[in-house]
Amino acid sequence: MEHEAVEATLRAPAERVSPRARWLWFAEALVLLAVLVGAQVWWSTLDRRGSSTPHLVVGLATALLGVGYAVLMPLWRWRVHRWEVTPTAVYTQTGWLSLERRIAPISRIQTVDLTRGPVAQLLGLASVRVTTASAAGPLSIHGLDHEVAARLVETLTRAAESERGDAT
Repeated sequence: MEHEAVEATLRAPAERVSPRARWLWFAEALVLLAVLVGAQVWWSTLDRRGSSTPHLVVGLATALLGVGYAVLMPLWRWRVHRWEVTPTAVYTQTGWLSLERRIAPISRIQTVDLTRGPVAQLLGLASVRVTTASAAGPLSIHGLDHEVAARLVETLTRAAESERGDAT
């Protein structure tokens, strides 16, 4: 079966990740915030200079910035993160401070992986990683509904298997 030459253009993919991905990213932000607070508590217990002012200032800044990050980042990332699969390519768009759009031709796919961390499992989510021969590294789609991710892995695996090339 011959494939027609189809030009892939760098464009915004059509599909959004699951709305539950916002909760996943919120939980990840809370873990980061807990680590920062823990480091500040450790710092304050070791600091014997007597003044608590630096600890209060840094603690307040961490609280304000951390809460802002934990609330706003998941909302923004959900608006930005997109994906799409066509008969010829996988498209992804990721980021929250900077935007990255990537295309991987189906003929270049080497492996397709599905991963689910503990929080993702609780939320019924999964991530799909598509490894290609690109020096830019794999394409990742985080925050997919588990069933959608499983179907996507199956679709991409079948498409890659049907390609005649060597994925390099």
